[in-house]
Amino acid sequence: MSARELITEHLDLWTGAVTKKSSSGRGSNGKVELTGIKKLRELILELAVRGRLVEQNPADEPASKLLERVRAEKLHLVKQGEIKKRRKLPELSEMTIPFHLPSSWEWGQLEDVGRDWGQKAPSNEFSYIDVASVDNLRGATTQPSILSADEAPSRARKIVREGTLIYSTIRPYLQNIAVVESEIEPEPIASTAFAVLHPLAGMPARFFLHYLRSPAFVRYVESAQTGIAYPAINDKQFFSGLVPVPPLEEQHRIVQKVDELMALCDRLEKQTSDQLEAHETLVDTLFGTLTQSQNATELADNWARLAAHFDTLFTTEQSIDKLKQTILQLAVMGRLVEQDAEDEPIIDYLNSHNINATNHEQSGWAQVRLGDLGEIIGGATPSKKNPEFWQGEIPWVSPKDMKTDQISDSQDHVSKEAITNSPLRRIPPQSLLMVVRGMILAHSFPVAITTAPVTINQDMKALVPPSDISQYLLLFLKARKATVTDLVDRSSHGTCKLKSEKLWALPIDLPPIREQERILSRVDELMALCDQVKERLNQASETRCQLAEAIVQKAVS
Repeated sequence: MSARELITEHLDLWTGAVTKKSSSGRGSNGKVELTGIKKLRELILELAVRGRLVEQNPADEPASKLLERVRAEKLHLVKQGEIKKRRKLPELSEMTIPFHLPSSWEWGQLEDVGRDWGQKAPSNEFSYIDVASVDNLRGATTQPSILSADEAPSRARKIVREGTLIYSTIRPYLQNIAVVESEIEPEPIASTAFAVLHPLAGMPARFFLHYLRSPAFVRYVESAQTGIAYPAINDKQFFSGLVPVPPLEEQHRIVQKVDELMALCDRLEKQTSDQLEAHETLVDTLFGTLTQSQNATELADNWARLAAHFDTLFTTEQSIDKLKQTILQLAVMGRLVEQDAEDEPIIDYLNSHNINATNHEQSGWAQVRLGDLGEIIGGATPSKKNPEFWQGEIPWVSPKDMKTDQISDSQDHVSKEAITNSPLRRIPPQSLLMVVRGMILAHSFPVAITTAPVTINQDMKALVPPSDISQYLLLFLKARKATVTDLVDRSSHGTCKLKSEKLWALPIDLPPIREQERILSRVDELMALCDQVKERLNQASETRCQLAEAIVQKAVS
């Protein structure tokens, strides 16, 4: 099966294998990774470097002759003093060959296929190529910075030319690999963070670019690199790396075919991303009609329109998450369950707890400021200089613990002595915890309810409301997440803070206690259904990803 057939016959699989991601990047609409197309790219490169992407031509000069010419050229350059003698590297015979090659190909080491241009400290104005100058999607250099000799960083030392390949040896998983595709003026100088390879004998640098990106070379680098936060390999490890060398004419055919197929992947990627974005816009629009419905009849009509296309609309994890948020919004708007005239108005309950409130437009409901619903408690950090303060069993909750709706424990704990000798206070069960300072407030509002006594740090606040309404308050604040994040103040250096006067003035719409119970029960029921749908979607997505991986493995085995 040809590479094009591999793409077209499994097109639905390549475009349908999608996984959730936390950050944007290539093959992503910002929230998902196009795993299938990523696997397809890897397959193309894997086939290319194994000699399975294009046909071999018996008339091509074998790679053994090509490498002989390269060795002769390098010996001449050594005699002329233009390059140094060959590095002392592990012998090729001592290295494990990762896979078999066509008979006209040869295994070599990267040291054997090219040269570098040496190093020098800039003495005049120059073009500085660092990692920021690499477009790792295209595999090319972008416009480098032009610096004077006085501005030259200490790493600006490696000479490069048109046709030179550069490979960032620091954090190689980022694949900052590029070919200098044209002449650069003023003279280009690259950072010492790059290994520099200029293929000889007319070999195209883009063939080696594709190899360095391939899973085969990635596996080698992962086995050789050192370091955790900033993994890296050195130049000796780079140039020791095995490289499959095809005949020269075949190298050019491979480059042409890979570029052609990668362009096809680009088109598939854009088409899939556009479809995902259009789907997201459609889901947002239809959910908007639900929350903007003016009455129960209009809501029922809008829901019926959405339900008729349920299988089409709810095909991603993100769409289910938006459905959940819409359910919460409808719940606190009084649109999820029927009102009952027999329910005791909530204002009577609030008056019995000395909570000031005003009547709401919905019968039996009331509106009250969040800060009037109970005691407000701040957080603190006991002295780290006293070890006894941190040897207790009382949970000390900080923003890193706010990942669930219910909080009963935390990563850190304090002692009774810490509470006695610091501003720290014990917060009772059925209290609401909220993050009021931290970068997470830029896009979210973590809130949870306590199920055991806890303490909190200074980046958080607690509200102790009547226990009868605490669960509904949690639901309300989750539903109004976007409203709360709009209240957040952001400093010039990015710090996010939710000021007390804004948070505690937030208006809360409260239904009667019995209606709160019906709402909570209905929300729990609908959330369970959403989780079931999401689980089936995740299982289907995982199956597609596994199938894509299986096709890749079968194709290269």
